[in-house]
Amino acid sequence: MKMTFRSRLLASFIFLIAVPLIVLGTLFYRTSLHVVTEQAQKNVYEIVKKNNEIMDTKLRIIDQNSMALLVDKDLFRIFNNLNPANKADLLAADRLVSDALRRYFSQIDEVYAYQLWTSYFTFGQTLPQGDPTNSEIYRAARQAGGKMVWYPTYDFVDMFDQPYLTNGTLNFRYLFSATRILDFSYLSDTTLEKLDTGVERPVLTISFKLDTLKSLYEKSIPDGSRYLVLDPDNRIVASSESGRITQVYKDNWVEQLQQAGSGTRRITLDGVNTIVCFDRSQVTGWMSIVMTPEATLVGSLVPIIRASTTLLAVIMGIVALIFAYFISGKITNPIKKLLGAMRSVGEGDFQTRVVVSTNDEFGILLQRFNLMNDRIRLLVSENYEIKLKEQEAEIQALNMQMNPHFLYNTLNVMNWTAIENDQKELSKMLVCLSNMLHYTSRKEWGVVHLSEEIEWMKNYFYIMSVRFEEKFTVSYEIDSMLYNYKMPRLLFQPFVENAILHGFDQTESGGLIRIRGWVDDGTRHFEVEDNGRGMSSDAVHAILYRESSSIGIKNTIARIRMTYGEEYGVAISSKPGFGTKVTITLPL
Repeated sequence: MKMTFRSRLLASFIFLIAVPLIVLGTLFYRTSLHVVTEQAQKNVYEIVKKNNEIMDTKLRIIDQNSMALLVDKDLFRIFNNLNPANKADLLAADRLVSDALRRYFSQIDEVYAYQLWTSYFTFGQTLPQGDPTNSEIYRAARQAGGKMVWYPTYDFVDMFDQPYLTNGTLNFRYLFSATRILDFSYLSDTTLEKLDTGVERPVLTISFKLDTLKSLYEKSIPDGSRYLVLDPDNRIVASSESGRITQVYKDNWVEQLQQAGSGTRRITLDGVNTIVCFDRSQVTGWMSIVMTPEATLVGSLVPIIRASTTLLAVIMGIVALIFAYFISGKITNPIKKLLGAMRSVGEGDFQTRVVVSTNDEFGILLQRFNLMNDRIRLLVSENYEIKLKEQEAEIQALNMQMNPHFLYNTLNVMNWTAIENDQKELSKMLVCLSNMLHYTSRKEWGVVHLSEEIEWMKNYFYIMSVRFEEKFTVSYEIDSMLYNYKMPRLLFQPFVENAILHGFDQTESGGLIRIRGWVDDGTRHFEVEDNGRGMSSDAVHAILYRESSSIGIKNTIARIRMTYGEEYGVAISSKPGFGTKVTITLPL
């Protein structure tokens, strides 16, 4: 049985629809599963990083407060004048030291205990530690020589050798500590006072319960996940498996994480595909690891994705079949009409017209057929000539548009004209202006090298010096190191412009602009100084703070602060008759 064109077309549609639906359904399922897994992995990684940031913020406060103790005048005097052999002095000193430690650390919820250890007394809170100077924590602090040591979680009983506490119920059985030697000093007038040579330097020890880390992770990680906190030697600081705390984690995959520092991995642990998210603390150097089985992250979503994919494929298949049936009719019916009209044209009837009832491609085809007959019959060629002329007019109009380089080309022509007329100064001014325009009209407004900014200023100064008949000179003192760094574009422009237009407006000659740049303590400093007429303090305040004054300077200050932070910006010092100095500070 011979199939009609419409039947073959319909069968082709069904085949072409079924195959892509199967392929796309499979791809959709796998892609959806992958996307959900990737997003879940990112979320867990963000949780790990956020937990580290939260803990680092709290621990930095501990570090900062411990640094403040180093210059505490009261503690300096207590230990410098303390007689360790006098028990009354020790008890009195203990009260004062406890009060001082309380001021620094009692408001921090995570801190469990704060003490100062010496070989002759333990100041601060009392714990059953025996002689803490025999502990590994004390030795680690001594070896660090004043640096903060974050000692990982330890068993209180083992650390301080108190076996009688083994069977007792201790709410501080597992602790981790921050410790450092306190070499007290303070500045008396202009003299730095230090502890006497024979005075024993105490060891500050801040202790935290393991629950500090435990509560942070157990409340934030997904259900079914495990967490692990390791020090650089792979000693377990905290873990969802409490029995492994203080042990050394020996699996090889942990070494790879220690080397990477931060990120995510997909590995197989105990035969289970697991997503591992890890990040290193910037304060303690400890590695936080969260291990989440993939099935836990997406297990509840898999049936939903599978059901939705199947339902969507069925609906799309039914809709596609219905459309295929109608589309095949839309294709074959116009073809039948066209074949009948072509038969009439073949017989010489150029008056034949096909009724057009649609505006789709077949409707356009039938319209073209009718138009073809009309054109053959009327032999109208003028329409083609008009269209050609219109195209030529459009091309001419486009050619008349100004090229982006028109201005530079014009300046170049003017420069050559000046050279031919031996007007060298005018030629140099045109070259400087062209360079300035090219610099300021660049599309990107990001940072530039200092050398580009200096080159722009040299062009600007040359033009202004010609304009004002050599009324000022410019000197540069720039540290060569500054040329290795980038800076905001046109950073100096409002300041050198103010110096010339306002600083020297009452000066006929002898004006000096000095531009300096140097590096000091990790900060870049730039200085624009002139010997012009100067300004009053009210005028400086108006330039910096009033809304209607010096928009260019305000924009420059805003750009610096938005780019580098509020601690950087512009300072202006000036005095009438003594010139003006503008200091710009930027980070390295």
